[in-house]
Amino acid sequence: MVPLLLSAGYHVHVDLTEAVEAEVERPVVLAGALGPDERLAAVLLRRLDEAGLRDDDRIVLAVAGSSDRRAVEDCRDMAARLAAASGRDVSVGFLSAAEPRLPDAVAAARSDAAADGGRVVVANYLLAPGFFDDLTRNAGADVTARPLLVPDEPAPRELVDIVLDRYDAASRALG
Repeated sequence: MVPLLLSAGYHVHVDLTEAVEAEVERPVVLAGALGPDERLAAVLLRRLDEAGLRDDDRIVLAVAGSSDRRAVEDCRDMAARLAAASGRDVSVGFLSAAEPRLPDAVAAARSDAAADGGRVVVANYLLAPGFFDDLTRNAGADVTARPLLVPDEPAPRELVDIVLDRYDAASRALG
């Protein structure tokens, strides 16, 4: 089973793990979460470029958030990967259960950007449009990039490759 989740928090470590362990009729193994992964950073950077990222813009990575510290660390790791891919600082803003909240992260980035006239651009580390995407778009940034998956467009090849890699690794664990 490949969880279509960007970080390994409660759902991966508890809910899905328990469901896999409860399966007795057939062998099942749980693959790792999709992120963090450099290929996701490449997709995020592409979405930022599509949104018109400028050299003087400040980037805030919008993440769903979790009360599970492992998921929070995955999100911080993803911000570091995006920073490396973009060659600039990237801060993190959480939509729920962790700090700083996205509107606060956007406000902090805005105070930094004001010194040189730059904008605040949100990198949208969500799989698809929906409730959290709406929250992201209403967090006060000047520009918000699209999520990883966009309706009526093919899934990014990098994302498909990650899913396939997670599946292959889990399949090998079955023997």
